[in-house]
This record gives sequence, C-alpha cells and structure tokens, in this order.
Amino acid sequence: MKQLLRMLNTIAPAPQVHAHCDGPCGVYDPAQARVAAEAVLAMTKKIVELEMPDSSDKEAMLHYQNTLTRYILIKEDEAYKTKEHLLVLWTDFFKPEHLEKFPDLHDVFWKAAKLTSACKHEVSVQHAEELMQAVEKVHTMFWKAKGKNVDWVVASA
Repeated sequence: MKQLLRMLNTIAPAPQVHAHCDGPCGVYDPAQARVAAEAVLAMTKKIVELEMPDSSDKEAMLHYQNTLTRYILIKEDEAYKTKEHLLVLWTDFFKPEHLEKFPDLHDVFWKAAKLTSACKHEVSVQHAEELMQAVEKVHTMFWKAKGKNVDWVVASA
C-alpha cells in the first residue's frame, strides 16, 4: 500500500497548500476570549463574596460547599477557555508581519496566557481584572491588524 501511495504521489503529486490553521475558515474574533475572561472575573468575585455559614448547620454547609465547588469549576473551565481562545489567535491569526505593527505582540499574549493560569491557581480579583485588561489589549491589536476600529464592550459592565 505504501509503495502504491508513493508511486501515485510521484506520478501526480498533491499541490502544496498554505493555511493559517487546521481548518482554514478565516473566522476569528477575540470576543470568545473576552466572554470567557468575563466569566472568570464574575466567578472570582462570586467566590470572594460567598459567605460561609455556621458550621453547625449541616444543610447550609452542604449548600455552601456545593456552590463554592460549582463557582471554582466554572472559573477554572472559563480560564482554560480564555487561554485556548487566546492561543488560537496568537498561533493561527497573527503572522510575522504583525510583529512590525505590534512589536510587543508575543509579550502581550505570553502574559495573558500566564494570567489565565494564575486565575486557575488562585482566587484573585486583581489577577482576573488584569486578565480582562490583557484580553482588551489583544482585542485592540486584533482589530487594528484587520484594519478596523471595534469598540471594547464588556457585558458585565
């Protein structure tokens, strides 16, 4: 079978194609990262604001633990999604020519990715807000790269 495929490739080689990602749809938008980062911030605030009940009230403690667990799971999942969306933009959308326009492109993305990890590892409103700021920088770079000016709109504001 391998010989047949090699022979076929020699006779009629497949043309070389260039695509910027695994599925060259060309549809990118930092809004996905923004929505996920907003959820990280919202869940972080909810965790901080959640009040622990009296430990002698078993039912209230169970409700508290369940709610806290849900908030943490959502925060961690959304931080992962934020990182995933940022990495797709960084590795698939942005190209070497964008570095001329945005010399700090790699630093912005690297720091944003690190912030997603920080938001998973701890409960820090400060880091969640810094993540939102980093995603806003990505948003601005993305739309400038596309030659457009799209306003930054945060749903939770």
